[in-house]
Amino acid sequence: MADLRIEGEREPLLGDTPGSREWDILETDEHYKSRWRSIRILYLTMFLSSVGFSIVILSIWPYLQKIDQTADTRFLGWVIASYSLGQMVASPIFGLWSNYRPRKEPLVVSIFISVAANCLYAYVHIPASHNKYYMLVARGLLGIGAGNVAVVRSYTAGATSLQERTSSMANISMCQALGFILGPVFQTCFAFIGEKGVTWDVIKLRINMYTTPVLLSAFLGILNIILILAILREHRVDDSGRQCKNINFEEASTDEIEVPQGNIDQVAVVAINVLFFVALFIFAVFETIIAPLTMDMYAWTQEQAVLYNGIILAALGVEAVVIFVGVKLLSKKFAQ
Repeated sequence: MADLRIEGEREPLLGDTPGSREWDILETDEHYKSRWRSIRILYLTMFLSSVGFSIVILSIWPYLQKIDQTADTRFLGWVIASYSLGQMVASPIFGLWSNYRPRKEPLVVSIFISVAANCLYAYVHIPASHNKYYMLVARGLLGIGAGNVAVVRSYTAGATSLQERTSSMANISMCQALGFILGPVFQTCFAFIGEKGVTWDVIKLRINMYTTPVLLSAFLGILNIILILAILREHRVDDSGRQCKNINFEEASTDEIEVPQGNIDQVAVVAINVLFFVALFIFAVFETIIAPLTMDMYAWTQEQAVLYNGIILAALGVEAVVIFVGVKLLSKKFAQ
């Protein structure tokens, strides 16, 4: 034991000498499969998060008018903003949480908050007054639940090698775009139920074109929690794809090593965040004014606005997916 300890002390601190025991550690087949199962579960999480955001994007204004006649377009702006505000507050909190604890914890908690928010949204018609404020709270809670996007991206970045990372991040963005596509499509499919729908008197649940999408989103959220608890495991690899010690450890392991982090390009980080902000800023235009604008300009009914705008956003989402697939293919070509 003493000879082994002395031999280990003679090795460089970073372990980058050829033949170093630490760099000789290879990823096992089981570890590889577990790592990619976990990453794919987070693809699903990103997809469902986007679906939860966009599945009611076209019906918020008609539903708000239906449940509270005192609501105007100015209050609609606050309802829309509450989602972004909730996500802005929650993202750094969940990110900090995931730095010191297993990522399962913030993911499960955030998705549970989203499920609760969707259930609240389905019941905002129940109170006798101030219904618009309940919708405001529901959208704010949904935004808090969406704060897990930062955890999803950071996990994927840490669990992939440099060669895998661009493709994986493109897949995440593609799942996000696909969620934006299918959210309005689901809403459009439920438009045939109509505004009146049916009422489940036992639990006072009204099932119509406004509530069915959020109930579906809540069900998918519960399914997502089950999959995360059953399949997601903590993984971290270095840029070359070799296992290294994870700060979000689940149990101690002597087979993994800790690799020091390199310097972060602060300019690149700021630039990427600014670009992401601009993209979401543009998308907010569709979320905020597309329904009231088309209803005013084209004299569409509430059901027509949900249907036709859903088709428009679905077409835009298809275009976005094509672009992300192109980015993925080009990144592989130029990385070689």
